[in-house]
Amino acid sequence: MDVGYHSYETESTHTAGKVITCKAAVAWGPGQPLVIEDVQVAPPQKMEVRVKILFTSICHTDLSSWKGENEAQRAYPRILGHEAAGIVESVGEGVEDMKIGDHVIPFFQGECGTCICCRSQKTNLCQKFGVNPLKSVMVNDGKTRFSTMDGNPIFHFLNTSTFSQYTVLDSACVVKIDTKAPLEKMSLLSCGVSTGVGAAWNVANLQPGSSVAIFGLGAVGLAQVAEGARVRGASKIIGVDINPSKFFKGKAVGITEFINPKDLDVPVHEKIGAITVGGVDYSFECVGNLEVLREAFLSTHTGWGLTVLLGIHPSPMLLPLHPMELFNGRQIVGSIFGGFKGKTQLPKLAEQCMCGTLNLDEFITHELPFHNINEAFQLLIEGKSLRCLLHL
Repeated sequence: MDVGYHSYETESTHTAGKVITCKAAVAWGPGQPLVIEDVQVAPPQKMEVRVKILFTSICHTDLSSWKGENEAQRAYPRILGHEAAGIVESVGEGVEDMKIGDHVIPFFQGECGTCICCRSQKTNLCQKFGVNPLKSVMVNDGKTRFSTMDGNPIFHFLNTSTFSQYTVLDSACVVKIDTKAPLEKMSLLSCGVSTGVGAAWNVANLQPGSSVAIFGLGAVGLAQVAEGARVRGASKIIGVDINPSKFFKGKAVGITEFINPKDLDVPVHEKIGAITVGGVDYSFECVGNLEVLREAFLSTHTGWGLTVLLGIHPSPMLLPLHPMELFNGRQIVGSIFGGFKGKTQLPKLAEQCMCGTLNLDEFITHELPFHNINEAFQLLIEGKSLRCLLHL
């Protein structure tokens, strides 16, 4: 990804400290087509970084927010997007771990490095820069760094806002990676790969020879959880989805068996219990549906089964479990960003991808120019893409 790199270095010397006018895809209302338009991007303030986004892609969290499914989280106009890779254009006061020209990955689950959560090895949460879908402004001053051409604010999204040629992030939400890493693939580490692989590696701590059931074969389930389970040596990986087109793709990432609930005359958990002699060791719910979550929970083995929750559920919703069901030894746990600490652990994950530990080639199913972003959304809605990479 060195194409255009040296010319960009020269460009940044002229733009640092100045307002940049660039193209962004702006959401003006729930479900309305994103509008590609000129926006103004202010310089980074203290402990902030301005990044030139080269690649970005769309996941179901963007889709849900674009639809405005949770009314409390609506804020318009807004620049969505949180999975991307780019190059540092300029840094604000106090930023010492990045400089102009560095190749970087933004991430929504920040890591300040100093709060009680960041200092703990038990969590990847951050008290100051943890993901908050209600947050729409910068931490420093409660204002936005984006504005319309007539000066009105445009709100931020998930600490990142990558559907823009330039974005401003808190330095806690962006990390430098090896310049030899292919940025188009590294963009997947911003969300999908980290979320899915980390759920298997960090949250579940999946053991070799284990049995796994993955509910929902989208990008996170099909590509990343399955890939993480394969690398860890799972003996049986069962994929569950109502879209049969996902099954062929699943074979390439290690899924050994497929279940389409529409083809069954019994609940999914009963089918899984029959083919695994009592249930799987681990199940992963990647849909965001309470009925699916309950099936995933019941599909695990009594005594030790663990269900990892990755799907984003609308609010307000409660777990579809009776407390007494936990006395059977099954457990359920949530996973955010796969348990990864972005600043300290993503560079190592990038190295693992570069050396072939993880295969990212199967995950980018489509590529489009940035101005076709609404087409990319439609591909995801129709279940035709895992990840559609947008070139900015």
